[in-house]
Amino acid sequence: MRRRLFAALLLLLPLGALAQAPGPDPAANGFDFLLGAWRLDVHVKVSGLAALIHGAPKLSGTLTVRRKPDGMEDELVVVDASGNPRSTSRSRRVYDATGARWNITSTDAYDARQGSAQGRQEAGEMHVDGSYTRGSDTTLTRSRYFAIKAESFRFTQDRSYDNGATWDEGVFAYDATRTAAVAP
Repeated sequence: MRRRLFAALLLLLPLGALAQAPGPDPAANGFDFLLGAWRLDVHVKVSGLAALIHGAPKLSGTLTVRRKPDGMEDELVVVDASGNPRSTSRSRRVYDATGARWNITSTDAYDARQGSAQGRQEAGEMHVDGSYTRGSDTTLTRSRYFAIKAESFRFTQDRSYDNGATWDEGVFAYDATRTAAVAP
């Protein structure tokens, strides 16, 4: 009888230990809302004489995001009203459980830019701070994904061209509308 009780206790101990083990970090799912395909209404901040004469350019785009075994991969394409590419960016997002943040690397082949950033969840939004390099120039960025819903979200990005001394707010923004739950 005692052997059976002891054997039963041994079988239950690992189950009890598993039940008390912490679950996965919810922040690891922070960018899951991006999965799928999106249509973008793009807004850029313009200034100067050309902007006074021509106004803001009419831009649109697409965003496709896929889950990969080690994170997420996305492609952002922005085109002008004639369909000419203005930006083609590919990004890789990997969650760092130790740092409780997302590490993001991106390349814009059309504009010859390389970037890196770190993202975190904050009050129902995703905040991303990073930088990109074009030639010898480095630009700091702070971005925010907000108004996140199943079928839409908004994005805005501020930029600093002087290592964070001043910020140009709302330089690049878009409103995203889901076109497919799974990226084609």
